[in-house]
Amino acid sequence: MNQLLIDSRGLSTSLRFNDASFFIEPTKPDGHNSSCCAGIYADSEVKCTEVPLRNVIYAKVTSGIIEVQYLVRKGKENRLNLATTTGAVQNEDSTRVKKWCEALLLAAYQGANPSKNLKVLVNPYGGKGKARASYVSKVEPIFLAAGYTTHSGHAIEIAREMKLGYDALVVVSGDGLIHEVLNGIDQHEHRDQAFCIPIAPIPTGSGNGMSLNLLGLQDGLDVCAAALNVLKGQPLKTDLFSFTQGNRRRISFMSQTIGITADIDIDTEHLRWMGDTRFIIGYIRAIIARRSCPIELSMKVVEQDKSRMMDVLHARRAGRSPSPSSVPSLLSADKKPDSPSSSNEEWTRFKRPILWMYAGKGPFVSRDLMQFPVSLADDGLIDISIQEITSRRALLRAMDGAEEGRTYWINTNRYFKASAYRARPLAPKGTLVVDGEQVPFEEFQVDVLNGLGTFLAPYPHYAPEFLVRDIEGNT
Repeated sequence: MNQLLIDSRGLSTSLRFNDASFFIEPTKPDGHNSSCCAGIYADSEVKCTEVPLRNVIYAKVTSGIIEVQYLVRKGKENRLNLATTTGAVQNEDSTRVKKWCEALLLAAYQGANPSKNLKVLVNPYGGKGKARASYVSKVEPIFLAAGYTTHSGHAIEIAREMKLGYDALVVVSGDGLIHEVLNGIDQHEHRDQAFCIPIAPIPTGSGNGMSLNLLGLQDGLDVCAAALNVLKGQPLKTDLFSFTQGNRRRISFMSQTIGITADIDIDTEHLRWMGDTRFIIGYIRAIIARRSCPIELSMKVVEQDKSRMMDVLHARRAGRSPSPSSVPSLLSADKKPDSPSSSNEEWTRFKRPILWMYAGKGPFVSRDLMQFPVSLADDGLIDISIQEITSRRALLRAMDGAEEGRTYWINTNRYFKASAYRARPLAPKGTLVVDGEQVPFEEFQVDVLNGLGTFLAPYPHYAPEFLVRDIEGNT
């Protein structure tokens, strides 16, 4: 039942699948190029190709011709590309072939409905300004191959007024557009239901931190891998944040930062064409200036033992529940899941001089910086990293291994998990950034909205692994 033979231009090819993979294997190679396996067979050699079952997108048979579409890795960067195998079915009745296609798709989608109704939002100005071209040339063909219905639009107004019938919101941009979408949803007439519609980022921005956190370093910047996540991903509940200044409130999903790290984000806006390389250049400039960040900072601290936080992370990834002493419960039985955290922890003042404060959710904020390596998607806490004043040399050395989270272990990097925090800038001017967007340089408070966000993800946790156990990178 799991094998078919197809024929095209004299090349007989076996199509089969098991619980893990789909196989395309020529059975009678004759030296000819095969038109039945576009993008797979080399000019001089044909061989068996194994495709992870997750990468199979579509299969159909029409008038005795079968067509299977899937994603395969190609090129130096090993990125995913859409490929097709098609040919005439040998000695098989149409009913059996149709059932074979249905069985392949059932296994590939693990019983989920392969047809979805998507809302697609494209930011043509995000990152290097290639979002629309990337969507049309690489992403949309994958959606069309799967038979999806897409609707395009623009940010806050679309999210605020959208109907509730969509299976996913596809955001073709960087993290900034996700921020807009979430704040639009926050204004929706049926807010709670709207927040349950999963968001799926397609990485075409500068930082693409959320995509890296959902898909990992290998696939986090691959638009085809992100499109595959739209097709095959499962809902992942994540915490969001309530960011309040006076009587103004906004939703934050990734980070808030003040000091050098905020300056880097805004001062390199003119370098967006460089992608996330702009942040490295900005960091080096900021180290030379090394301006301090006078701030009054208070937190409701839940945990500050770095080794214990790492142990809890590994326990959660392994499917084990951490002991109550490792992560104290913050939510009472009658607490609504989307209400700001109001735990019984006391406010703790951080009194030492600092260079920056970075708070947020999700390991990566950009490809070169794993800022919050022990972050958990739905622990009801916000990770806070505070860099005390140190030498320029130490700051330069911190660049080594920043992409794998080594900076976590630096002694002058004070790391906390908190249920809430508040800050008051003490300088007359400076930079405050929320999810990559500049906001007024004023006093603010951040509370956790436990489990309010929903994203599509291939795993029941953030994808990146944090393995290093010291500043030297030992595992």
